[in-house]
Amino acid sequence: MRVLTSLVLIPTVTWLILFSPQEVFHAAVAVFALLCWHEFAGLAGHYDAKLVSWHGWLPGLLILYAGLSGTMLMTVIILGAMAAALRNQELKLGIPATAFFALGLIYTFGAWRSAVELRTISPYWVFYANAINWVGDSAAYFVGRAIGKHKLAPRISPGKSVEGAVASVVFASAFGVGFLHYFLPETPLWLAMGVSVAANIAGQLGDLAESALKRGAGVKDSGTLLPGHGGWLDRLDSSLFSLPVTLFVLTLLR
Repeated sequence: MRVLTSLVLIPTVTWLILFSPQEVFHAAVAVFALLCWHEFAGLAGHYDAKLVSWHGWLPGLLILYAGLSGTMLMTVIILGAMAAALRNQELKLGIPATAFFALGLIYTFGAWRSAVELRTISPYWVFYANAINWVGDSAAYFVGRAIGKHKLAPRISPGKSVEGAVASVVFASAFGVGFLHYFLPETPLWLAMGVSVAANIAGQLGDLAESALKRGAGVKDSGTLLPGHGGWLDRLDSSLFSLPVTLFVLTLLR
C-alpha cells in the first residue's frame, strides 16, 4: 500500500508543481495547507491545547493569498486569537492554545505561502525544494542502514543516524547542484551549492521537529489519510521547512 500511494502521489505532485495552471496549483496548495493544519490541530489536542480546526481556515487562507505584509497579517491574527482565548473556560489554557494556534498557522499556511512565492519565480524552484528532500531521505535511509552507528537524535527519532544525515546532505546537495544547473542554468554555482545545503538541512530539521511533536503527543502518525504513510504532515514535514528556507536564501542572496 505504501508503494502504491507513492506511485500515485509522486506523478500527481510533479504535474501540479510543474505543469498545472496557476489556479489549479493555488487550489492544490490550499488543500495541502488545510490538511496539514487539520492534522496539526489534532496533535495540539494531545497537549491540552484544544484547537477547532475550522477556526484556522480563514486566517490560514489569508496568509496564503492576502496581499498584506506577513508581519502585519500575523500580528492581527495572533491578537485576534489572544482575544478569542479569553472565552476559554480554563483561563490557564487560553494562552497556550493561542501559542499553538499561531505556531500552527505559520508552520502550515506560512510554509505553503513560500511555495506560492517560489512558483512566481519558477515552478522548478518549488519542485527542487520538495525533491531535494526525497533524494536526501533516500540517501539517509540506505546509508544509515548500511553503516549508521551513531544516533542522530535518539530521544526523538531512534532510527536516524549521523552517518545517514551526512549522506543526506552530500547526495541531496549533488542532486540540487545538478538539477539547478540543468533546469535553472542562470543560478550561480555558489548559490546552487549554498541553497542546496541549506534546504537539505532544513528538511532534516523539519522531519525531526514533526517527530518531536508526535512523540510529545504520544502518537505514531499525524493522521491516517495516506495509506502506508500515515498523515499529510508525515509526508510533508521536510517540505514545510525546506520551502521557506529556499525562498529565504533566494531572497537574501539573489
